[in-house]
Amino acid sequence: MDLSLAEIPSKEIMPGYHGKLVHSETMSMAFWTVEKNAEVPEHSHMNEQIMHVMEGEFEFTLEGKTRTYYPGDIVVIAAHKKHSGRALTRCKLLDVFSPAREEYK
Repeated sequence: MDLSLAEIPSKEIMPGYHGKLVHSETMSMAFWTVEKNAEVPEHSHMNEQIMHVMEGEFEFTLEGKTRTYYPGDIVVIAAHKKHSGRALTRCKLLDVFSPAREEYK
């Protein structure tokens, strides 16, 4: 399967989080454009997740520890770990999930 990111429609998954989503059988990728001050409430899920900050400044809390991440920073989030986040500026993030995020399909 060949795709062009420019041709994938964007979905607003939660307020301020606009994602272009790509799925395989065992994983999902989410290319996010995040509005300034948009928040992801604390949650956890069965999926392993890797977050890459591509643009902007993103405040992220993992298991109660809060840190600000900048372009080039990567966070590995184990399954079932509580996490939340907030865009301090407009951001572009890439999330990779395994297994695939069925609710994003």
